Amino acid sequence: MDRRSFNRRVLMGGGVAAATGVTSLSLGAIEATSAENPPRTAPAGGVVRHLKLYAEKLADGSMGYGFEKGKASVPGPLIDINEGDTLHIEFENTMDVAASLHAHGVDYDIASDGTRMNRSIVEPGETRTYTWRTHAPGRRKDGTWQPGSAGYWHYHDHVVGTDHGTGGIRKGLYGPVVVRRKGDILPDKTITIVFNDMTINNRPADKSPDFEATVGDRLEVVMITHGEYYHTFHIHGHRWADNRTGLLTGPDDPSRVIDTKIVGPADSFGFQVVAGEHVGAGAWMYHCHVQSHSDMGMAGMLLVAKADGTVPGHDGHTMPSAPEAKTPEEASAHEGH
Repeated sequence: MDRRSFNRRVLMGGGVAAATGVTSLSLGAIEATSAENPPRTAPAGGVVRHLKLYAEKLADGSMGYGFEKGKASVPGPLIDINEGDTLHIEFENTMDVAASLHAHGVDYDIASDGTRMNRSIVEPGETRTYTWRTHAPGRRKDGTWQPGSAGYWHYHDHVVGTDHGTGGIRKGLYGPVVVRRKGDILPDKTITIVFNDMTINNRPADKSPDFEATVGDRLEVVMITHGEYYHTFHIHGHRWADNRTGLLTGPDDPSRVIDTKIVGPADSFGFQVVAGEHVGAGAWMYHCHVQSHSDMGMAGMLLVAKADGTVPGHDGHTMPSAPEAKTPEEASAHEGH
């Protein structure tokens, strides 16, 4: 890949290029403004939306979700909505095994749960509509305060392999969901990083995904964990607030500022950073900070380029080869679990 020809498109779905197909659904984004103007912000929700989503087997034996037939990816595409929106997802299963769509963080009736227990799965070749709703925070009738739906969430299969979707998740049936609150700052680009067992985005240990940005980009990271293990997410040269958005609300915001976060199975969080802020362009590593995990290949690069497209200190080489990623059983034995 020519590191001098970075473009400014949003890289979603684990770094899959969006040149020929949609890789994210953004509902109600405001038009971009110049860098000198205030950041773009999310509008109020309350819109009813419809989309198609497909489950497919990929050529390498993995499984993925996609907005178009033949264009599934691992992770699946980003679904980006606003508090108050309702989303009807027409889900088509093109595989030869039953599959489903189960979401975290949004509201749904039992018919949209996506589990075998309540018969809300999709058999091979069939289609089902799942409906997700979101709501803003507010006061209940008893005077207590209820939280809204805004946050960094995810969706995944809940039926392939077992009634908990273990086989589907291991093969790549998962993707990110972002629910925004009115006024939330919108990013220039979003990337998805999934620690799934001992892989990143289901990639082999020596082919973990790299992500591209240009100095000054407002970069959003959606971080999800699946599988059997706890990890520690760390990114070099950048830090964020440990709260809902990853951004401080002002000089007196008490949120802890971090660059490392412990994550476990089904965890998801997100944050925004200004790429290269105070540190400049470069090949900034992100990785699991459990030492044996990073040694086994759980590491990749955030390639932050100068305006001319160059990345100081980076010659286009990949990360050094790592030992072959272990199965959950092998890794468990290795760590003495």
